[in-house]
Amino acid sequence: MPPGLIPLLARLPGDPDIVQPLVALALAILLYATAWGLARLAAPRLRRRLPPLGDALAGHVRSITRHGFAAALLAIGLAVFPTGSLGHLVMGIVLGGAVALLATHVLRGLAIPRWAVVPLAILLFILIVSGSGGGIAPVGDMLDRIGLTLGKRRITLLGLLSIAATCVALFAAVRLANRVVGRSIQQADGFDPTQKLLAQKLAAIAVVVAAFFIGVDLLGIDLTAFAVFSGALGLAIGFGLQKTFGNLIAGIILLMDRSIKPGDVIVVGDSFGWVNKIGVRAVSVITRDGKEHLIPNENLMTQEVENWSYSDRNVRIRIPVGIAFDSDLKLAQRLMLQAAQESPRVLRNPKPNVWLTAFGESRVEHEILVWISDPESGVGSVKSDVLGRVWQLFRDHGVAIPYPQRVIHRAPDQPRP
Repeated sequence: MPPGLIPLLARLPGDPDIVQPLVALALAILLYATAWGLARLAAPRLRRRLPPLGDALAGHVRSITRHGFAAALLAIGLAVFPTGSLGHLVMGIVLGGAVALLATHVLRGLAIPRWAVVPLAILLFILIVSGSGGGIAPVGDMLDRIGLTLGKRRITLLGLLSIAATCVALFAAVRLANRVVGRSIQQADGFDPTQKLLAQKLAAIAVVVAAFFIGVDLLGIDLTAFAVFSGALGLAIGFGLQKTFGNLIAGIILLMDRSIKPGDVIVVGDSFGWVNKIGVRAVSVITRDGKEHLIPNENLMTQEVENWSYSDRNVRIRIPVGIAFDSDLKLAQRLMLQAAQESPRVLRNPKPNVWLTAFGESRVEHEILVWISDPESGVGSVKSDVLGRVWQLFRDHGVAIPYPQRVIHRAPDQPRP
């Protein structure tokens, strides 16, 4: 504390046990108001300068900035009052509340469950208030004395609280890092959607691995204690998670060779639809019925897959049409071509075409060949629209669509023997 402040506080009129807490409370209110004003100026600039961070915290940037400034200013104001005085304790209580609110907004912005946020905020508040009152060591000793012994290890309440706080903090850090890195990669130029998705998956794996080793180091876990079980555990994981790791590697390979990308229209077995996303375990394919099929990544590596938009999004559709044998062939073909050209989803280039394919039993077989560029919207609607137009044009111009006909020959009656 600056040496000139202690005499200044001592010369204040009235009882120091009453005056100092009031001065501390007034100073705390002033500092919080200052932090409020600074946050109003800094939060919009922070969102503009660091848009991935603003998106990752889901609308909590202003509250986090406000309580962050308040915690910093209150920590400076805490030095004004001598340790152990009531003024110091009042400033510590307000500082503890600011830090608890800061942690709450950060964790809630990362969608951490409330049941995990509230205990951590209370723990931070208690630790800061205890430290301000000079009693953090007794509180720690009390929590360390509460526990039980299992074999050669002693499990204490302080240890459990430390583990819980570390796990929540690491989980929040992983989620924040994944969101910031994911938003940054998504906004980066020079990468196509597949490369961005691959970079996001690899970055997420790297963040989780780094968080695991940091957590082991912070908690002081001795991994050599698990050396006896590592062989059996690794073998069990190898067999039990064989398919999981296979799907993970298959998903990474699919993203690297770019054979299947989000937005592609594919056919796998009986599943036809457009690829919504490529996950760690499965590919999400949404059909025209709105059903979402989750196809394991490994199936896409081992089974035959039709990718309608692998190198070109244009898809040709064949629409069969039959006319009567006594119809005007040229007129019918011209009407079929007109119906295809008037359909809104049919491309003008490549232009539609009409082929005569066969002479059937009761009709002349044709195929209308049309191209579309949006296969994710389905092909049934295009066929329905073109056939509806053909039907109307045939009726207007007298072109008949025949019914199947069968000729039955009956032999003359034979005389009975």
